[in-house]
Amino acid sequence: MAFAQVVIGPPGSGKTTYCKGMQEFLSKIGRKVAVVNLDPANDLLPYDAAVDISELVNLDDVMENLKLGPNGGLIYCMEYLEKNLDWFKSQLEKFNDCYILFDCPGQVELYTHHDSVKRILAELQKWNFKLAAIHLVDSHYCSDPAKFISVLLTSLSTMLQMELPHVNVLSKVDLIESYGKLAFNLDFYTEVLDLSYLVDHLADDPFLKKFKKLNEAITGVVQDYSLVSFSTLNIKDKESVFNLMKVVDKANGYVFGDLEERSVNKLMSVAVGADFEYFRYPFVYIYNG
Repeated sequence: MAFAQVVIGPPGSGKTTYCKGMQEFLSKIGRKVAVVNLDPANDLLPYDAAVDISELVNLDDVMENLKLGPNGGLIYCMEYLEKNLDWFKSQLEKFNDCYILFDCPGQVELYTHHDSVKRILAELQKWNFKLAAIHLVDSHYCSDPAKFISVLLTSLSTMLQMELPHVNVLSKVDLIESYGKLAFNLDFYTEVLDLSYLVDHLADDPFLKKFKKLNEAITGVVQDYSLVSFSTLNIKDKESVFNLMKVVDKANGYVFGDLEERSVNKLMSVAVGADFEYFRYPFVYIYNG
């Protein structure tokens, strides 16, 4: 049995930074961690990839040889990986004693519409991987109600499509107000409270008010499913990373395994006392509701 995080999210949401930071954090508290790069467009990796999809298929080569754009090329690469799962399995077997972080591509359609990634993850589960999807979203979208509604719908669609234990994360939360003051408290966005307030807020915009009925319908769908909520993450803050780790461990079942001693006090004391490359900054406490 192997435990793993499937790290997804749109471009620029911090997936690769998250994988490096989480790998370093988990390693310091005693977990043996391996990062698997599943993004064929990611050729500047800040971590040593245990498995790199670029050894099987490369986006630049696909685009040049098949005359595809970046989106079509990424879809082709995922389909190619799906057709070569024997290669993938043989590579992963070298790290069957590790906790795995899968660093995935940033094309949203791969997780909302297309089925290749979904089928690949289904195979991983057959290989006895215990997975949780970690869906990163840049927290600056909270400063724009219209964009946040889009984020909610995308997150819901991804959850329904992926069919995995799912943790939505507002990343870069330390920068959240650098894009403008929030209309509501942070817990309004993390807990996805009464979205009618967002719709009313949009009605103040002369351009957006004509879409009020559409926004009401979208927010109604999100609230009817009652699935979307967010954790927060500041990758530079040890406590923020630790809190998210606990949420993810519950999601993929790691807390019920026997791979390490799970005394919370012991883990936190080790984590806070360690010297992390990503955490050489003044301590900042992030309020998370």
